[in-house]
Amino acid sequence: MTNDLSLKHTWKSDLISGFLVFLVALPLCLGIAKASGFPPISGILTAIIGGLLVTFFVGSEMTIKGPAAGLIVIALGAVTDLGQGDPFLGYKLTLAVIVVAGVVQIIFGLLKTGVLGDFFPTSAVHGMLAAIGIIIISKQAHFLMGVTPTAGEPLELLKEIPQSFLMMNPDIAIIGVISLVILFGLPLIKNKYVKMVPAPMVVLLVAIPLGAYFDLSHEHTYLFNHTQFTLSPKFLVTLPAQITDAIQMPNWSQITSMTSIKYVIMFALVGSIESLLSGKAIDGLDPYKRKSDLNKDLLAVGIGNTVSGLLGGLPMISEIARSSANVNNGGKTRWANFFHGGFLLIFVVFLPMVIQRIPIAALAAMLISVGWKLASPKEFIKTYKVGAEQLIIFVVTVVATLATDLLIGIGLGILTKFALHIIDGVPFASLFRPILTIDQSDPKVYVVDVQHSAIFSNYIGLKKRLEKLDPDRDVIIDFKNSHLVDHSVMEKMHEMEREFATRGVGFHIRGLERHMPKSDHPAASRKKPTHTSHH
Repeated sequence: MTNDLSLKHTWKSDLISGFLVFLVALPLCLGIAKASGFPPISGILTAIIGGLLVTFFVGSEMTIKGPAAGLIVIALGAVTDLGQGDPFLGYKLTLAVIVVAGVVQIIFGLLKTGVLGDFFPTSAVHGMLAAIGIIIISKQAHFLMGVTPTAGEPLELLKEIPQSFLMMNPDIAIIGVISLVILFGLPLIKNKYVKMVPAPMVVLLVAIPLGAYFDLSHEHTYLFNHTQFTLSPKFLVTLPAQITDAIQMPNWSQITSMTSIKYVIMFALVGSIESLLSGKAIDGLDPYKRKSDLNKDLLAVGIGNTVSGLLGGLPMISEIARSSANVNNGGKTRWANFFHGGFLLIFVVFLPMVIQRIPIAALAAMLISVGWKLASPKEFIKTYKVGAEQLIIFVVTVVATLATDLLIGIGLGILTKFALHIIDGVPFASLFRPILTIDQSDPKVYVVDVQHSAIFSNYIGLKKRLEKLDPDRDVIIDFKNSHLVDHSVMEKMHEMEREFATRGVGFHIRGLERHMPKSDHPAASRKKPTHTSHH
């Protein structure tokens, strides 16, 4: 496509998209910060840095940088574990962790580890995200009803929901439930004008007046059904008097402790995986079919996180929901991300009183809808459709994450996948190293003969070999001598087919006629029945 994508030609569509993304980002940044145990303003600070600074370093044109629901669990865990009962100290100690994790991501970017996004099996990553969704819901359901839960662990929090329901503060619950109805109901309306208005914005337009009607800004009590309830400003978002007061310096006193190191690893790993996945997903939606430089993008996110941690902000990633809103609203270049940060800055500086009127129950509703998208039953069904073995990996990851933490969860998910591969007969020799030969006798076509197995853990090696080939020659990938081609590799093969097609080069997969797919899904794993391997 020959399109002039210079600022002179795209500023209008980028400005409009940036504004619409800002409307979605504003409440989410506040909600994510609050749920992470950070001051609400720190979420906006992160998105401002992600827009105004990181835009100049990014390797992808369409992604929006900002705080992510997927990191809430890690941030809150760090604040709780490091603060030992002192939330403000925990927050300052976590900032130091974020700075170091940012530096680690810069190193990831410089070492070109963007390929690691290809190592993690899809089902384990989706399982981790689904678990995060469940954890967010388990916590926010209580705030939606105006109740502070007593439990700390996700499974305990889920068990406590019925009790919070019985103890709910009716006025707060009204705001929360109406917000939920808007978030889940509005997308069902098929009118194109309704579709143009972001649901989170409608929630604010309804929730702020409701908060004023219930007079949340003054402490008072009311009777409902013979019970006395209290309403007070604690049910509203709190902001510092000046934006400059939002800037907090990290506390470095515990940075070498094992707890800090564990959270550095979690922020750097999970944040990088999520950013890489978002970048790839958004490349698939980009109308101009541009391909992100994921290493450069990791570097950009690392720079953003380093600065964000130094100033008191949350960690950021390339955020999938806001990035897809950017694509849907007609954003064309990275300037949409810049404008979204600009609008947030203007809003915080000139209209802070609007933010202080937002009821926390409305933010809880938004986070519940984000959590639901990550963990909805659809995700389980979608995974099952790819194959029963994928559902096993998915569920193991979800359960392990809920019972322990993210690192152990995704680790067990990956181990489960290895175990299933070994049961399927994958030889140890080809677990991490692809065994293949490349026939170059035809000057127009490479024939790549993949032997033994093509699985998630040896795919990076396969990809590296393919990247060294002449980009203008057609490629045939022949799987007739491979015993197993797993779901992750099938998915990557379809991605490559699309990529080659955009370059106008042929990419063909053959030799799978005798393999049995594990389901009807085009990306299902395929295994060769043992009795056909001896000719």
